[in-house]
Amino acid sequence: MILHDPSGLPLGVTITQLTAFLAALDDGSFTAAAKTLGMTQASVSELVARLERELGVTLFARGSRRLVPTAAALELRPHAAQAVSAVQNGIDTIQALASLERGTCTLGVLRNAAYYALADLAETFHHRHPNVRLRLVGINSAHVARSIAAGELEAGLLVLPVDEDGLEVRPLFRDEVLYASATRTPEAGPVTIEEAADAKLVLYDAFAGWDDPTRRQLLERARLRGLTIEPAVEVEHVETALSLVAAGTADTIVSRSIAESDAFPSGIRTFPFAEPMHDTIALVQRAGVLLSPATQKLAELAERMLRERLPEHQGRTALS
Repeated sequence: MILHDPSGLPLGVTITQLTAFLAALDDGSFTAAAKTLGMTQASVSELVARLERELGVTLFARGSRRLVPTAAALELRPHAAQAVSAVQNGIDTIQALASLERGTCTLGVLRNAAYYALADLAETFHHRHPNVRLRLVGINSAHVARSIAAGELEAGLLVLPVDEDGLEVRPLFRDEVLYASATRTPEAGPVTIEEAADAKLVLYDAFAGWDDPTRRQLLERARLRGLTIEPAVEVEHVETALSLVAAGTADTIVSRSIAESDAFPSGIRTFPFAEPMHDTIALVQRAGVLLSPATQKLAELAERMLRERLPEHQGRTALS
């Protein structure tokens, strides 16, 4: 049985052979075709001869000054042109993607991306590569990790730890987690896990719950002391939690980047934990899978913006 490609040609036929055939057919001689293709006359003649052997037909009547195509050659022409065109279109598409002239890139980002100097990531990338479609998916880090593992997202910036297998993780920096309260006195000092367990807390990322990496760290610390954490209120967004904290309803936890933002309520004081706790921000992708050129560029830009706009200081440290 002879296998055929979608154009109907045997799989042993090469695009180079078909290209030489079409050039000889259009130019009327192997010499003229060689000039068109930038090859030697002997090379073109041999390519056509190999094609004839592969197909088991004669494509040109030799012996005159001009090649005379046979009926088989005329029948082959549209199929050969289709095959060569399809391959060239594929090459052009890949080159366009590699040069960021086309394509779509998708990146998962932190739910609180605005606090990590990524608010203008989309604007900056689109200005540099206006023909690339951009999808930034801002969901909880636990869900970003699952989406990457499932192939729904190419890569993402997220908070560790996450449990998904088959991920390639590159930590970028650590951001200290602080205790936030409007009622705790400034002289109270660092917060112990016992105090946090006894406190009235409002925690955000309600949909992710204890899968959220920051909440997960807090819970694991409490469990090591035989304690439990039971939030009095759960909300979805950190801004809602901070509004409740500012009103004196409850306390919460936030990263230093959030606490030092211009939007952080002035009436809320922050305190370190007695045993310092940190969010580790990482760039994550599926292990063994190359990112598309556009997503690779977007990930590089996101990392560079983070490093440039989040200078190291107490509680925040670059990791690579």
